[in-house]
Amino acid sequence: MKGTIFEHSRQGKRGPELPALDVPAVDPASALGPEAALRKGPIGLPEVTENEVMRHYVTVSVRNYHLERGMYPLGSCTMKYNPKLHETLARLPGLCGLHPSLPDHAVQGTLEIMHRLGEALCEITGFEAVTLQPAAGAQGELTGLLLIRSYHVENGQDERREILMPDSAHGTNPASCALAGMHVINVGSNERGEVDVEDLASKVGPRTAGLMLTNPNTLGIFESRIEEIAAVVHGAGGLVYMDGANMNALMGIARPGDMGFDVCHLNLHKTFSTPHGGGGPGSGPVACIPGLAPFLPGPCVRRREDGSYELAERATGIGRMLAWHGQIGVLYKAWAYIRSLGAEGLREVSENAVLNANYLRARLRERFELPYAVEGRHCMHEFVLSGDRQAARGVKTLDMAKRLLDYGLHAPTVYFPLIVHEALMVEPTETESLESLDAFVEAMLSIAREVDEEPGLVTDAPVNTPVLRLDEVRAARDLDVVLTVEAERLAREEAGGEAG
Repeated sequence: MKGTIFEHSRQGKRGPELPALDVPAVDPASALGPEAALRKGPIGLPEVTENEVMRHYVTVSVRNYHLERGMYPLGSCTMKYNPKLHETLARLPGLCGLHPSLPDHAVQGTLEIMHRLGEALCEITGFEAVTLQPAAGAQGELTGLLLIRSYHVENGQDERREILMPDSAHGTNPASCALAGMHVINVGSNERGEVDVEDLASKVGPRTAGLMLTNPNTLGIFESRIEEIAAVVHGAGGLVYMDGANMNALMGIARPGDMGFDVCHLNLHKTFSTPHGGGGPGSGPVACIPGLAPFLPGPCVRRREDGSYELAERATGIGRMLAWHGQIGVLYKAWAYIRSLGAEGLREVSENAVLNANYLRARLRERFELPYAVEGRHCMHEFVLSGDRQAARGVKTLDMAKRLLDYGLHAPTVYFPLIVHEALMVEPTETESLESLDAFVEAMLSIAREVDEEPGLVTDAPVNTPVLRLDEVRAARDLDVVLTVEAERLAREEAGGEAG
């Protein structure tokens, strides 16, 4: 088993030896399960020293890329470093050891945290009511759309099933619409990369349920006509939903509720401390105007007159979105993040995120195409480049992303948003220093030079990573990644041996 601890196994090697058993051995007859199912021989573990075990796990730990190793500039994902203090707080025994079925009087601390977190999120977003229940951003989207749907049904307008959506939308948006029983009506972007208000106005009507919009949008551009956009939709009887995935650019600066939005979800696992990515856990609270509050899912945390807290069901809500009450560990960390930073700190987070993005954009725009650029306009917390210039020389955006791995850096998001050809979507976040930003810039500029002078270095990349470039079509179809990687390694070795 090449590349594993089994390579170091030798008969007779030993680590620390435990003292001899000084209690009676377990009688197989009393063990769980039939005796025939018990192992008769050695388990087959490698025979290695403690030193080799430690080196093995440390080596394995750095084969994968993570934020503790370097910058993770995935656009639209907000892969920022998160304070380990908040991880420690969320793991306090009195918090993480709770069972969700405990009665209210036994979990007053957690209920108070949830209640205060909800109040803080309402203040940050400019709304009056919130649910902490949705387990992720996409479930938050679905929750918000169900609120809109319930609102129209309650008002006797069941025919309102159309959701207007820009062509720059996040991919989960149309999927959430389908789950909510809605139909997507595509709205074009103008030459500035913003919603084409005239196109929007031509598509609203009596079947319009609402508009689903990310602000700033996936190009990293703030919708400068957002109040006019909201007025167009409201004038047609629809509601306006904000995908809050990019709230990292707005905290303490601008509030969705003040822009004319009626409902908004937040990704706590992107903006408020919990590490994003890796499959979870996530959290997607939804905040809304008073007119939508009766439809929020239950149960909700309420404060009694005596100052204590209770979990109360809603009489008119859309029902539960989760089996229990929300991703409690993520809520703990979000509350710790907000409390430790305060109002001024949250604003500074967003200001630094915007500053870092504009710094990278300014340094890279000479060597890469910058679509939808407007003279004098800055980007928000992220920006989108195009690799069209390099593609004309036979090097695609994917090739450049793979080459970045050879420089010890994670690649940005590629090929999204779809309205940018050969897209490179970069989000540096506020937690990266000037030194790490400059390292990223130098790597990108070096790759641009390689494209011009020696493009084969880029199209063959990566060449110094534990796993080289895979057949991505095959990888998508053959989900046994270990076997796929091992088969490709053997194929390369055989090819090399035959060539020699």
